[in-house]
Amino acid sequence: MSKTGGRPPAGPRVSTRALGTAKEQLAESFLCRQGLRLVARNHRCRMGEIDLIMRDGATLVFIEVRYRHSERFGTAAATVDHRKQRRLTAAANHYLLGHPTLLPCRFDVVAISGEDRIEWIKHAFTTEP
Repeated sequence: MSKTGGRPPAGPRVSTRALGTAKEQLAESFLCRQGLRLVARNHRCRMGEIDLIMRDGATLVFIEVRYRHSERFGTAAATVDHRKQRRLTAAANHYLLGHPTLLPCRFDVVAISGEDRIEWIKHAFTTEP
């Protein structure tokens, strides 16, 4: 018997960045099928990053994509804690400084599980005034 307990050896490892990019693409495809339109990907600033910025009708949506292979230590959605919310809000404000709009805005989370099960959480959190 092998050291892996009879399981076949794991295949080649995928880098965290490549895995994150693949899950963001999966989320984007899913949201496009739901009728959203892509505005921007991976808006970065020193305060943080927004994975996807999309339009949902007349609303501008800032989307955080989270992936967890296993829910053993919590769900992907649960990783968007108060600190992460503040960073997303700051990054969204930075985006809006360069791209002013009168559209209402919201924050969504797309949580992806190990089997690529997608949970779309609209209005995942609100910003403090």
